Amino acid sequence: MTSTAVKALGVAKDVSPLYYRILSKFPQNFTFCFAYGSAVKPQISNQKKQNMIDLIYCVENSYRWHGANIEQNPSHYSALRFLGKGFVARFQENWGAKVYFNTLVELKEENITIKYGVVSQKNLIADLLDWNDLYLAGRLHKPVEIIKQTNSSQLQNALQSNLRSAVHTALLILPESFSEYDFYFAISNLSYAGDFRMTFGENKNKVRNIVQPQLSSFRELYSPILQQFHAYVDFPMGDAQCHQDLHPETKFHHLMQLPMIPQQRIAKFWNHGGLQQDMEDVLRAVAYDIDCAVILRQILKDIVWQSSVRQSLKGILTAGLLKSIRYSAKKIAKMF
Repeated sequence: MTSTAVKALGVAKDVSPLYYRILSKFPQNFTFCFAYGSAVKPQISNQKKQNMIDLIYCVENSYRWHGANIEQNPSHYSALRFLGKGFVARFQENWGAKVYFNTLVELKEENITIKYGVVSQKNLIADLLDWNDLYLAGRLHKPVEIIKQTNSSQLQNALQSNLRSAVHTALLILPESFSEYDFYFAISNLSYAGDFRMTFGENKNKVRNIVQPQLSSFRELYSPILQQFHAYVDFPMGDAQCHQDLHPETKFHHLMQLPMIPQQRIAKFWNHGGLQQDMEDVLRAVAYDIDCAVILRQILKDIVWQSSVRQSLKGILTAGLLKSIRYSAKKIAKMF
């Protein structure tokens, strides 16, 4: 592909030409795109060439994008396309984790299979900032391949805020001393603990398989963020142990920096059957509670459980029954 064509696509630098060719097969009015998963980033016991490439397209207008894509790539869609682009866009934005996936899409000229999700920019920003579903926000806690950078300062800020939130959360969950691996494992596990697919259909060692071979990528992703946490944690890179301050006032600071939805759920849990304390009072009380980490882990598990169940049920309709069966069979085969 020529440099002019690459520039026209707005593709990020140093990205494999394969992604340029994939992007050229889709409507170009998307604002941000990234690839993730075992075919994109190294994982233990993983043969990349056998795995499906996972992509997320972030769009400003779901109605327009689906309209153009249904016209350009009708075979990617299930029978839902016959209900019209308006229905597809509403189904994307009002159900599940607000992502519309087309799966097991074969690009024969490239000899690859892809799965791609479509999300509106406003819904992606909301999940990054508030952890409404901790769905795409969770995927973006881990290293991904940015294929098209966003020009939106609002989205750029939300992406950074999501990483900071992950650090605050991991520190609340971890003990006083921990390894660099423990830290990245805790972050990666935020969006897997509670995911019902981890009960059946995913490799039980999935988080370990993600973190171990990608320590340097995690380091690159989080080093700029950790520079803002010197007052709370001593984080030497490499094999040396990390140490954090576990004073309740430090925990209170971390809790105050959590996204809105976990904060609200903590308050609801804490106030259940008692006096209705305001948010700040609840978070201070939780910070002094010996079960602070237990409470937070359960709150996050509940968020992830609900969004993963809803999105998986939604996926049966967006993929169609036959593709759903094939996709599930592939997942189960990988698990075993």
